[in-house]
Amino acid sequence: MRLGRGEILLQFGENCATMNVMNVVRVNGYAKLNLTLDITGKRDGYHLLDSLAVTIDLCDRVAVRKRKDRLSSVTMHGMGSEAIPPEKNNALKAAEAFSEAFGTCGADVTVYKNIPMGAGLGGSSADAAAVLLGMKKLYGVSDMGGVKSLADALGSDTGFLLFGGLARMQGRGDVLLPLAAEPKMHFLVICPDEGVSSGECYEAFDHLGEAFPPVTPDAAALLERGDLPHAARYFSNRLYGAARSLVPAAEQAFLAAKSFSPLGAAMTGSGSAAFALFETRELAEWAKSRYRGKGRAFVAKSVYPQNIKPIGNPFVLSEGEGEGE
Repeated sequence: MRLGRGEILLQFGENCATMNVMNVVRVNGYAKLNLTLDITGKRDGYHLLDSLAVTIDLCDRVAVRKRKDRLSSVTMHGMGSEAIPPEKNNALKAAEAFSEAFGTCGADVTVYKNIPMGAGLGGSSADAAAVLLGMKKLYGVSDMGGVKSLADALGSDTGFLLFGGLARMQGRGDVLLPLAAEPKMHFLVICPDEGVSSGECYEAFDHLGEAFPPVTPDAAALLERGDLPHAARYFSNRLYGAARSLVPAAEQAFLAAKSFSPLGAAMTGSGSAAFALFETRELAEWAKSRYRGKGRAFVAKSVYPQNIKPIGNPFVLSEGEGEGE
């Protein structure tokens, strides 16, 4: 891929090639799937999680351009993102927080959305993480710990999405325990047209009062041993009951994903998207070809920082396809 003078393409945090400080940085903000999601309690009004998360090769494209003042702006394109109010836009919040924390100038941010919103795929967190990485490179900031702290304040997934890969997320998502395993995972992801509000989902979870035994420790141990088929039996999401009570399409997506006899299936995040894990990409493609439900369905694979390959065009990703295929 050819970039203009003064531009660089980043993929994941510190795994990117080191180059001189530039005027424009283009960053891929990758989506994630929660393979497991346990609720372990509450602290200071926030729910505590224990979750296995993995990045997939579906991404938003984020361009970050250096400014000469302390102001920042964001322009959104695609997936209905143009309607997001500035005060609720995580990409803008990330740029402003970075500038304030490190005393740098601001940035003009352009986000090309491909990650569905309100689906539990971490789209807004991916955008925020991409902005933080872009500004880190633009302004030559070396304090990754400080950047991680900003990410944690912006959302439970943002810190994880600074690095990507496969990790266990605990607490409010701020405690990361990367797994050494890098299994090749192929997914069918089903995204209903209607999203789920995370806040409403957690409120509904509390109202339902459901209690479940934790599964994340067992799933993590099996993945570390390289036993993906048995680990997949533990894939589940404790917010599923709450999400389906709010948005019936979340249940429809999960049941459809499960109907193809995958290794494992679950809802991701607070919904409404669901995924099914298959042994091969061919099986995932087969399942997609037979999906007859409403909403978007696409095939994706797990993606790890050191395995990222350059892309042909930073702004083009066909509908229903994953990044880097």
